[in-house]
Order: sequence, then C-alpha cells, then structure tokens
Amino acid sequence: MLCHREKGSMKEYLLHLRPSSRGLLVSILLIGLTGLLGRGYYLPSLPGCVKDAFAEDLPDFALMREAWDTMRRVYVDRSAVNPHALTYGAIGGMVDALGDTGHSTFLSPEMIEAQKEFAQGRFEGIGAEVQMKGKNLIIVTPLDGSPAQRAGLRAGDVILKVDGQSILGVPLVQAVKRIMGHAGTKVALTVLSPSTGATRDVTIVRASVTVHNVTWHGLPGTAVALVRIARFSDGVTRDLRKILEGITRQGWQGVILDLRNDPGGILDEAVGVASQFLKNGNVLLEKDARGGVKPVRVKTGGLLPSLPMAVLVNLGSASAAEIVAGALQDTRRATLVGETTFGTGTVLEQFGLSDGSALLLAVQEWLTPDGHTIWHKGITPDVTTPLPPEATLLLPETVRGLTREKLMKSGDSQLLRALGVVDKAIHERR
Repeated sequence: MLCHREKGSMKEYLLHLRPSSRGLLVSILLIGLTGLLGRGYYLPSLPGCVKDAFAEDLPDFALMREAWDTMRRVYVDRSAVNPHALTYGAIGGMVDALGDTGHSTFLSPEMIEAQKEFAQGRFEGIGAEVQMKGKNLIIVTPLDGSPAQRAGLRAGDVILKVDGQSILGVPLVQAVKRIMGHAGTKVALTVLSPSTGATRDVTIVRASVTVHNVTWHGLPGTAVALVRIARFSDGVTRDLRKILEGITRQGWQGVILDLRNDPGGILDEAVGVASQFLKNGNVLLEKDARGGVKPVRVKTGGLLPSLPMAVLVNLGSASAAEIVAGALQDTRRATLVGETTFGTGTVLEQFGLSDGSALLLAVQEWLTPDGHTIWHKGITPDVTTPLPPEATLLLPETVRGLTREKLMKSGDSQLLRALGVVDKAIHERR
C-alpha cells in the first residue's frame, strides 16, 4: 500500500500496486478487522440529483433488502445471522463487484488502525502481508523481524487453515480476523508452499514489533554496502540520508539497495528515496481518469547520484518499492536483480463511512517515468534471478557476522548476483 498525504488536509491516498488477479495486500498487524441494508431512505429529503439517482436504483436496493429479510427469516443457523456482519459483507461484495480486485476495497475500523500502525513502522500480530487470489489467502511478504519471518513463512505461501479450520473461500476480512490477535497469543496455520507442493503446520506466537525501516552493513571482503529498506514508513528518507552520509564518509564504492519483501508505504517517502540516487527527471507519472498525466519530479539534493548500484526486488516488492525500482530502472541509474515485482498501480482515495470503516476507491493510476504500466504486470528485473526454495534472504543484520567466504557460500543467489553486477561496475570506473 502506498499512502499520499496532503499537507493541511485529512485526505489520504493509498496506492495499491497489485494485478487485479492478485488481490489486496492487508497487513496482519493487529489483524482484525452500518449499515446500508438496515436503513431506510427518505428520498424527498435528498438533493435533486441524488434523489434521481436513488429513484433509478430503488429496484436494486429493494432486491438487496429482500435478500436481507429472507436470510434473517429462514436461515437455520441463527447465530450466524448477524446484521453487522451481513452489512460489512454486503459492502465488501459491492466493492468486489467493481472488478478492481486487490485495489479498491472495504476496510473495517480495525484494518484502518492497522494501516496507521503500518505507516508508523510498528505492528502487533504475526507480521505478514496477505492478499486474496481466487479463493486462496496468499502471503505476499513476511515483515522483517516478525514472527511470520522467524517461522519460515515466505512470499507466495498459501494459508489453508487457521487453528484447524479451513479458510478456503472465506472472505478476506473474516480470514484476517481469524489470524489477528494480541502479542503473546498463539495461532496455528496450515500452509502450502507452491514451489514444492508440500503443506506444513506452523504455530506462531504473535508479538509487538517495531520495524527498523532502514538498515545497512558493508558486505565483508568487498567495497559494496548493503542497504535495506523494509517499508516506506514515516521518516524513511531522513533515515536513509543519514546512512548514505556514513557510506560516503567511509569510502564505500558501491551500493546494493534491497527492496525485497518491501510492501510499500508513503508516496512522499518513495519520491524522497528515489531522489537520493537521481540528479533530475521524474520519479513517476500520475494518470487520472480522463487520461491526463502529471509528472512527479525528482527532489534536488540527492546524496548518491552516480555511485554504482543494483536494486534487489522480488514478488514481495510492492507499492512504494515498485515506484523506486521503476524510477531507477527507467533512468538507467541502477540494475534490477531478482524476480518480477508484485505489480500495483492504482491510487486509492479513502472515503470514510459513518461507523469508522472506509472505502478505498481507485481514482488514479501511476506509471514509471518512461510511461510503463505496473498495474497487473509488475516490474521485470534486468537480471532475472530466482531464489532457491531452501534459501533465506541475507539482511544487513545477518551479514554482520559473516566472512567473505561464508558470504559467497550463502544461498542468497540474488544478493550474490547483484554483488557481481556492482563489482563489475566499480572495476569499470577505475
């Protein structure tokens, strides 16, 4: 998700960068998540244009009310006939009917609170991003330092059961609610790995975690610094600048920017991060419903506009991570290494509802500087390099205790390929 906040305004935009077939990214942070059908409407009290619209749609509202009344009258499981749940289900169904799967969506008040925590770089829960793909709940990315990451969950894993109960076909809000919980409590997941076809049971203890959004460490025995951005939360550009100042001061000759499993964040932070590596030009283009295109320019004062660099991406790279990767690829500033990114591309505006829930509806689309569409496609790296199923990502904190020999023998084929790219560029500059 990618938030854009306007100064002096409560308006918030969320850019979801996933193909419609790939579903919504939702933070399993707090992970949890009226009504239209339960209310009557007095048409004479509405403005004329609104009254006309309602009059035209009254047969459809009447049909919805008919279904509502029938369920409440005859459905055998009386405990399941919950007006609040039916209302949320109806609203979610209406949004889904728009066909903008994974972008426009309905958020409960709890999910909105989780979004806020995400932007601030903290969470409580198992710490993973999930989405619906067909009837399956898919893990898009486990967050750095999270219980999900420690339990070995990987991007692409399918959650089949929660605490022994199948969630196949269960709506996203309900599935997320089953996984939610407070720190210190446990949840049992049955997970399918698509790469191997094997299923496994995993018990995870939920936790409160504050994510260090920007970390770095020099790769042992090399002249290359590894910089990781875990998410684009508030203050990421500021933190990155401090790190880049240290890299420059210490004389590192190249940089690998790791955006793997980075689910995104705030638009301004994406622009600020990309601008640290670019002299001028555009970071992205914003396209409105009428086809108008507005460029978002590079901010001046970038610290590393010419140092050799590569960018690591994978299926878990989404939203702001894709904006940065697309900008650095289109401007030929960096070589992208890894796997095709998630593929998001709509700007979602948040419309609050009376009970604290909200609709996120697509109002714009964003493009890379060269005008390439990311929505439904993702960004294809310059050097495609899959990660072996048994391998784990090397992060700055895990690189810290390695020797060069151990680094080169690690299973992180993507990082090693990126290192080769940057090393070559360094030697060509000498």
